[in-house]
Amino acid sequence: MLLFIVRRLIASVLLLLVASFAVYIMMAYAGDPLGFLNEITNPTQRAAIERDVTNALNLDTPPVLRYFQWLGDALTGDFGISAQTRQSVNDELATRIPVTLKLVAASSLLSIVIGVTVGIVTALRQYTGFDYIVTFFTFVFFSLPVFWVAVILKEYGGIRFNDWLRDGASISVPVIVVLSIFVGIVGYSIAGGRAPRRLVIAAISAAVGAGLLIYLSAAQWFLKPGIGLPVLIPMAIGIAVGVTAIFAGIANRKALFSALTTAALGCVLYTPLQTLFDEQGMGWWWTFLLLIATLVSSYLIGIAWGGYDKGLSARVSMLVGFLVALVIFVDRHLQSWQEYSSNSVIRNRPIKTIGDKEPRLEGSFWVLNNDIFSHLILPTMALMLISLAAYTRYSRASMLEVLNQDYIRTARAKGLTERTVVVRHGLRNALIPLATVIAFDIGGLLGGAVITETVFEWNGMGRLFIEGLQALDPNPVMAATMVVGATAVVANILADIMYSVLDPRIRIHDK
Repeated sequence: MLLFIVRRLIASVLLLLVASFAVYIMMAYAGDPLGFLNEITNPTQRAAIERDVTNALNLDTPPVLRYFQWLGDALTGDFGISAQTRQSVNDELATRIPVTLKLVAASSLLSIVIGVTVGIVTALRQYTGFDYIVTFFTFVFFSLPVFWVAVILKEYGGIRFNDWLRDGASISVPVIVVLSIFVGIVGYSIAGGRAPRRLVIAAISAAVGAGLLIYLSAAQWFLKPGIGLPVLIPMAIGIAVGVTAIFAGIANRKALFSALTTAALGCVLYTPLQTLFDEQGMGWWWTFLLLIATLVSSYLIGIAWGGYDKGLSARVSMLVGFLVALVIFVDRHLQSWQEYSSNSVIRNRPIKTIGDKEPRLEGSFWVLNNDIFSHLILPTMALMLISLAAYTRYSRASMLEVLNQDYIRTARAKGLTERTVVVRHGLRNALIPLATVIAFDIGGLLGGAVITETVFEWNGMGRLFIEGLQALDPNPVMAATMVVGATAVVANILADIMYSVLDPRIRIHDK
């Protein structure tokens, strides 16, 4: 394993060197990085800036020799200065890398979780109406360019949605009817059995959808959102039952009781936690400590209930505890949404279409987090929708391939429950090929972030790369290229290692 990693690292370093050389030479012959000096009318100032930039970029040496000079500095961690701003590129990276990582991490996590889940469900419901609907939308999103999706989201998800909030956030009757019909169609597609049963489920789904939309409109929920204890209780019970059904089976009473106990504890602590949340010292450290306390207490609850597999009960309990805590955390942010939206800086236009944060905003921990989330919603959706389609298709195809294997038929012939066959034997093996897809997708997301950051005016790595290209400034372009290239290389090496960890049939031998 160690020798394999060393070989891959050496090959990756050589690949990065070749790529960096090609990009640097193309930048060197693309134009004059001193072109911006034509805008300076003072001859003395222009001459001084030209001299400084020429010395800093070594423009008086041939491009090939200049590359090796740049490479020597880059190997020491110094990416030089920007020709236009005459600021250190390292300082630019320090401020822009976290911005891009925040965007890419959010979109990657959501697209993986949602895409894999939807893909597995469509595989289990193959050739049903739900499968056809999901297939249609995934192909549509997969074929759309990211810049077009970003522009559409900016117009309708940002500007017009803010106008709708300003006008009272009421949902019209035609919209309620159309959305209810769509929910009914989805319910009919997901439901199994004969047509009469599916029609009943479709009618119930449409009625529930219509009732929910009417309530949200009448209560002006979008202006004053929140979950609250009355909604949290059934949600917590549903989470406990659902997690147990998937990972342990309802027949495992000890695991079910562990999950329900953890959910009940979260509901009991909901009101006392509100007092803690309102404290001025609330921050990410407190959040981290509360999360640790949640996981530890959930683990102890699972161990206390025991059963023939205490570890399974503990894992189910911990997952339920995390999900219930996440709902409570999101609820507290929703309670602060009106305070955030009515702030004099935000001016009742909470969904942001420009920038990654509002520097003038002041407020509590929850208000500042709402500002981060409001800026993150649209660009994350733009990247997520494109990746979501790929994950859905890959996970569906992988799951269908696994379900047709001989060992799956053997497991069913042995009398194992469908849940055990799907979760323990099918799902685990279906997820193995996705390790490679995730590694490749990280590079694709970073590439998409270049366009998305430009559309939404985020000061991240993408904007740094675009600004460097427009100004023919080599050092910012080279810095962004090396960071993206190194990230893609590391992701692919980790994917190879994960393959051997996830699949015992695959072993990496040092030869």
